[in-house]
Amino acid sequence: QVQLVESGGGLVQSGGSLGLSCAASGSIFRFNAVGWYRQPPGKQRELVAHITTGGTTNYADSVKGRFTISRDNAKNTVYLQMNSLKPEDTAVYYCHVRLVWGDYWGQGTQVTVSS
Repeated sequence: QVQLVESGGGLVQSGGSLGLSCAASGSIFRFNAVGWYRQPPGKQRELVAHITTGGTTNYADSVKGRFTISRDNAKNTVYLQMNSLKPEDTAVYYCHVRLVWGDYWGQGTQVTVSS
């Protein structure tokens, strides 16, 4: 059973920083690309950042230069460092991995940025 567990969300003032972690139950991150998504209140879920097995990253235009995705295969963990946060970054953040037999999501972690 694949499990993804996010942590690190919280309340922060505009301009502040937060770091999110996504821990997997097995070594699945070593062999698969991983994405961070977010779902703002009343809106659809959107891709924020993505990292391949080789470490290639890409970001949504709205977070480029502010967010950094990284991975530690030894710890089966993917991170999202978020700097210069804005109120519009407020959302539930999810990590995601697509395996051959299906898609897996974490339970989500709330990030709230106050103005």
